[in-house]
Amino acid sequence: MTDVTVLEIGHRALMLAIMISAPMLALGLVVGLVVSVFQAATQIHESTLTFVPKIVAVIAAMIVCGPWMLAQVINFTTTLYRGIPNLVR
Repeated sequence: MTDVTVLEIGHRALMLAIMISAPMLALGLVVGLVVSVFQAATQIHESTLTFVPKIVAVIAAMIVCGPWMLAQVINFTTTLYRGIPNLVR
């Protein structure tokens, strides 16, 4: 196993982590912006109004994107395990 191989596996793992977390982070960002605009327009500054919609949105994104995220992780892990014989040469 060379340094390049280790860096490639690490790069693929980091890209997978970014790809898996992107739907939840993007939805949380959009909901946070909408709530902030609503709070600025109505001058309601309730702290729970900020967190509850974001939490609900992130949980909904996890439910909707969960099977896809699990499939991506399983595919990465399976590919990594199948490549072990080539890595030890």
